[in-house]
Amino acid sequence: MTEELSGRRIVVPETRELGQLIRMLEERGAEAIPCPMIGIRDAPDAAPVAAWLRWFVKGTCDDLVLMTGEGLRRLLGLARRTDLEQAFLDALRMTRKIARGPKPVRALREVGLDADIPADEPTTEGIIAAMRRHDFGGRSVGVQLTPGNPNRRLVKFIEAAGAVPYPVTPYVYVSEADDARVMAVITEMVAGRIDAIAFTSAPQVRRFRNVARASGREAELRKGFARITVAAVGPIVAAELEEFGVQVNVKPQGDTFFMKPLVRELADALRKA
Repeated sequence: MTEELSGRRIVVPETRELGQLIRMLEERGAEAIPCPMIGIRDAPDAAPVAAWLRWFVKGTCDDLVLMTGEGLRRLLGLARRTDLEQAFLDALRMTRKIARGPKPVRALREVGLDADIPADEPTTEGIIAAMRRHDFGGRSVGVQLTPGNPNRRLVKFIEAAGAVPYPVTPYVYVSEADDARVMAVITEMVAGRIDAIAFTSAPQVRRFRNVARASGREAELRKGFARITVAAVGPIVAAELEEFGVQVNVKPQGDTFFMKPLVRELADALRKA
């Protein structure tokens, strides 16, 4: 344990690994302010996902694009509940696996597998760049999508490459912290009582923006962001912030898009501030 972040108040919008991120910050002496923005739940209508699984276990899927580790885990969960787990793993083993970044790779390794085609960078463009080096003519491509993003750019690329895409969205995002909690955090940011915020997903950024917009406090939120150190776990989160006009001050170097390097870089930035 160190005290390099002693006296620093850092907002944590993470949900799934909230406790782990808080612990990392507190071990460095920070006061973590939890504001879990987005919860993840199984798709409320399981029928389309179950139908996709029944198609997949037939072994007719040549390639599978995994956008997130959560997506693979949710597919495995439903396969387990519908007595398809072993069939799903067998088919997954025989399928060429394309992973967008380290999180789906980590999920694959949890079941003893690995990515056959890793993305050049953890973005849609990074996946497409990696896929361009391979022949997809006449192939069937499963595409695990993220909630609210049909990813037409990727789907159109797959179709233009002569393949047939089979998309599936196995989970949804739900609001976690209530709006009053989000507004309270914005007030603290504007008042100068927050030192930093550490974003770990793009939906967290969108929730902040949407709550502020609905209450007419969008300009206030931008002012709050301008007063603090803004950290993003990777390029997708950083792009979401920059689209909102927020300067990203901290981002892990290279392709280490995990919480530990994020905390390390954030601590270094605050120490120098």
